[in-house]
Amino acid sequence: MHPRRPYRCAATLALLSIFASVCAHAQSVARLWNEQNLAAIRIDFPDPAQHARNLFTTSVAMWDAWAAYDPTGVGYIHREAAVVPDVPELTPEEDLQAAREEAISYAAYHVLVHRYQNSVNAYDTLLSLDSQMVDLGYPPSWIITTGNSPAAVGQRIAATVIAFFANDGSNEAGDYEDPTYAPVNDPMILDLPFQLMDEPNRWQPLAFEFAFTQNGLEAEQVQTFIGSNWGEVRPFALHREEGQVVYCDPGAPPQLGGPGDAEFKANSLDVVRFSRALDPDEAPLIDCSPASSGNNTLGENDGTGYVLNPVTGTAYDTSLVSLGDFGRVLAEFWADGPDSETPPGHWNTLANEAVEHVLFERRIGGTGPELAPLEWDVKMYLALNGAVHDSAVAAWGCKRAYDYVRPISSIRQLCKTGAMPLEPGLSEVITNASTQPGERHAHLAPHVGKIALYCWGGEPNDPETEYTGNEWILGERWLPYQRDTFVTPAFAGYISGHSTFSRAAAEVLTAMTGSPYFPGGYGSHTTPAGGLEFEFGPSVDVTLQWASYYDAADQAGISRLYGGIHVAPDDGPGRIVGSKCGIGAWNLARKYYDGSILTEEIPIRMEQLAGGDLAVKWNQSRGLFYNLNSASTLPGAFTPLSAPILAEDDRGEMVIPAGSVSGQNYYRVTRAP
Repeated sequence: MHPRRPYRCAATLALLSIFASVCAHAQSVARLWNEQNLAAIRIDFPDPAQHARNLFTTSVAMWDAWAAYDPTGVGYIHREAAVVPDVPELTPEEDLQAAREEAISYAAYHVLVHRYQNSVNAYDTLLSLDSQMVDLGYPPSWIITTGNSPAAVGQRIAATVIAFFANDGSNEAGDYEDPTYAPVNDPMILDLPFQLMDEPNRWQPLAFEFAFTQNGLEAEQVQTFIGSNWGEVRPFALHREEGQVVYCDPGAPPQLGGPGDAEFKANSLDVVRFSRALDPDEAPLIDCSPASSGNNTLGENDGTGYVLNPVTGTAYDTSLVSLGDFGRVLAEFWADGPDSETPPGHWNTLANEAVEHVLFERRIGGTGPELAPLEWDVKMYLALNGAVHDSAVAAWGCKRAYDYVRPISSIRQLCKTGAMPLEPGLSEVITNASTQPGERHAHLAPHVGKIALYCWGGEPNDPETEYTGNEWILGERWLPYQRDTFVTPAFAGYISGHSTFSRAAAEVLTAMTGSPYFPGGYGSHTTPAGGLEFEFGPSVDVTLQWASYYDAADQAGISRLYGGIHVAPDDGPGRIVGSKCGIGAWNLARKYYDGSILTEEIPIRMEQLAGGDLAVKWNQSRGLFYNLNSASTLPGAFTPLSAPILAEDDRGEMVIPAGSVSGQNYYRVTRAP
C-alpha cells in the first residue's frame, strides 16, 4: 500500500520533487514523456503507422490529464473535474502545477508501458520509463485508480485511453497483423535475376538473404505489407462520406498499360535521373540555401526560394555544395529520422527543436498571452500527433486500396521488357558497338540488346571509406540509394508516408505558431563531412536549410525520390493529403482547447427504412457521448431513447422500429456527460 499521504508521499517530498524538477531540467513533463516515447521508437521495429498511433495515444493521455485540471479545456476521451490537492507548504499555483505534472506523468507512463511492453527492446524501454518516474519523484509501482489524488486521476485516464484504442481497427490484440491482405505478385528474390511481375502496377514484396531495418534490427527475409489494415484504424479528425473507402482519396496513380502509361514510364526514368545526381564527382554545384530553394506551391517543386528572409528581412547566405553530396544527405537525413524515430517521431523532434529556439514564443496562433511550457507542449502534441496519426490512416488506406508498385520493381520491369524510355547518357540499349573494349558498356557485353542505366551503382564494399558514384549497370539489376539489406520499405508506394506526415505536421506548426516560418526564418541540420551511413560522404559539411515548415516538409517528400523509394505521383498527392490531415487536426484540436467542442450544433437527418423503421443520423466527435431524445409536442419535454452512446466513429445512428414511430414525433441529439 502507498504511504498514508497519497500526494507525492508527503509534503516534504512534494517540495523536493518540484525543486528537483526545476533544477534537473528546463523541459516540461510532457516534453520528458514525449522524449521517452521517441527513445522507445528508436529501438523498436520501425513501423511508421503504429508509432504515429503510439505518439497520438500518449498525447491524448497527457492532454486529458491537463484538461482534468483546466476549467476550459475538454478531454478527448476521459473527462472529469479533478480536485487539486491542498498541500499547506505549497501555494495554490504550485498545487495546481504539481497536480498536473503528476497526473500527466502517471497517464503517460501507463500508456507507454502498455504500448511497449511487447516491443523488440521492451526491457530497455520499460527500465527507462521506470527511471523517468523515479527521477520525477513518482513511485512507478503505485497502482491506484480511486480517489482524487493526481496519481489516481492519471491512472484512470490511462485506463480509459487504453480501452478506447483497444478496438480502433489496428488489431493491437493480434500484434497489428492483417490476415486479409496477400500480395498479388511473387516476391522479388534480390540475389537472383529479375523475374517479370504478373501485375506490374501492384506492390511486390522483396526477398532477402539477410534483411535489417534502418535502425539495425533483423527483419523478415520475405517482406510482409506493414500496416495494410491501417486505413480502417479510427482517426482523430478525418471523415469519410458514406461509401467512401479511402480518406482524402487522391484517385488512382498512373498505370502501366492503362491511363497514364507514358507518365508511369517517365516517372520511373525520373527516379533513375535522381539516382544519377548522387555522384559528388559528376554533379554540379548548387545553392542549397533558402535563397534558391523552397517556397513551393502545394504538391509541386516549383519554388525558387526567397529574395529575403521573410522574418528578418535580410538576405540568406548562399551555400554552394555538390548536388551529389546534397542529394545523399537529403536521402539519409529524411529516411527514418536522424535517430530512426520514423517520420512521425522525426517531426516531433523538429517541433521540439523549434520550441527550444531563443526566438520562439509560445503563443497560440502567434497572438495572445505566452503559454507556460507545459500548456504549450500538451496542446502541441495533441494537434501534431493527431495530424500524423490521421496521416497514417489516410496514407496507408491509400497504399492498401491502390497497392502501388515501388521503383525497385517498376524500373526493373521496364528495363526487362524494353519499355523504359531511352535517353542518351541515362538509359541506353546495350549494343555490339557500345560493348567494344574501352566503350561505356564493355563490362555489359553478355547483355547486348538489354537496357543499361547510368546511375548510382549500389552499396560499396566498405561504406565507411568508399563511395560508389555513377556506373553503367544492367537496368534490370537497378537498386535505390539504400542499404542492400533494406532496399525498400515493406509496404506499397502510393502515397508517400513521408510526404503525408511531413505536410500534416507543417500545417499544424504553421497554424499553432501563427507563422509558416521557423524561428528567425531559418531551420537547419548539418551532416558533417564523412557523416553518411550508406557510403562515405559527404565530401564536405552539408547543411540542409529551410525558411518554413513547408519547405522542410517538401524536402522530406522529394528526398524519397533521391533515395529511390518513391516516384513523383507518390510525393505530390501525399503532400496534398497531408495538408488536409494537418488542417483538419488543428481545427479539431483547438475546439478541445477552448471547450467549444461541447457547444457545437448537432444537425440530424432522418431516413425512412424498408418496413417503416426510421433511422436518425448525426455527425459526432469521437470520444464524446450522445443521447437521442424524442418529444411528441413542441414545446414539450424531451426524453432520451437510450443510454448515452459513446462515439467511436464520426457518424451516429439509431434505428427506431416502426412500431415505436406513432403520430408526430420530434427528435434531437444532445451530448451526454
